[in-house]
Amino acid sequence: MPVISRFYGIVVYMHWRDHSPPHFHARYQDDEVSIEIETGRVRGQMPRRAIAMLQEWRQVHREELLDDWGRAQAKKPILPIEPLE
Repeated sequence: MPVISRFYGIVVYMHWRDHSPPHFHARYQDDEVSIEIETGRVRGQMPRRAIAMLQEWRQVHREELLDDWGRAQAKKPILPIEPLE
């Protein structure tokens, strides 16, 4: 599972050839979520503050995330994305 970004203890990653809709995964401590890139729909549980940071990051990097999704589907290297500042 290629790591895309890390910030504030959150690790963001994607799986190669994962199922649609386009989404990414994130871990924070013992919690894990998947977040749809287009809608922001969250599956799983994580502290509210961590989810808020992920949503902010998702909105800023939407195009890069969609590009990485396409790369993952094609089994190409996934590019890192800048962390949340």
